Amino acid sequence: MDAVHTIALMMGAAWASGINLYATVLVLGWMGSTGQLVLPPGLEVLTDPSVMFAAGLMYCVEFFADKVPGVDTGWDALHTFIRIPAGAIMAAGAAEGLDIGPAAELTALLLGGTLSATSHATKAGTRVLINTSPEPITNWAASITEDLVVIGGLWASLNHPWWFLAGLLLFLLAAAWLLPRIWRALKRISRTAGRWFGRRDNPAPVEGFEERRRNVLRALYEDKRGKP
Repeated sequence: MDAVHTIALMMGAAWASGINLYATVLVLGWMGSTGQLVLPPGLEVLTDPSVMFAAGLMYCVEFFADKVPGVDTGWDALHTFIRIPAGAIMAAGAAEGLDIGPAAELTALLLGGTLSATSHATKAGTRVLINTSPEPITNWAASITEDLVVIGGLWASLNHPWWFLAGLLLFLLAAAWLLPRIWRALKRISRTAGRWFGRRDNPAPVEGFEERRRNVLRALYEDKRGKP
């Protein structure tokens, strides 16, 4: 594996881990164990049957948890402490294929952690915004799209590294534009939710569930219009 392919694998593994770690481990482990890919020494452990079994089991759990509004947000919050360090470790493991010493592995660890944190924050923040919609269809569509993007991105990083690196650059530019807007939207949601729950001391009649949902969505809409 030449330097360009190794760098693409390094960045691809870190980026994909921030979105769906278990799918990333499964794809790389399966390709390595079937001889379709020669993994760097630091990633050969992914071909171990016990690692692939654990990743497959957790992927099945995530497949359903990621499609339930609210549960997906809790799952993403928990995996902040799993996806980011795992992405950093996988990038460092891929960097062993460069064979230029510990400095390359440390650099890959830092870059991989940053990249997986960026993709994770983009995914998690977007899913919180999607959850403001009352119907579950968007959750299913977003989750399945994420899985396909991870698989397609890893395939591109292994077969068309230059195209993948170009796409990764576009992703980083899009994330730099999108993340501040996601953060502002999350603050609006937090303010609106705080005002809503602050009504518990109000002696007004208790609202029905549908009426409360409409009031929250209306408040979000009005808050967005009033505070760009």
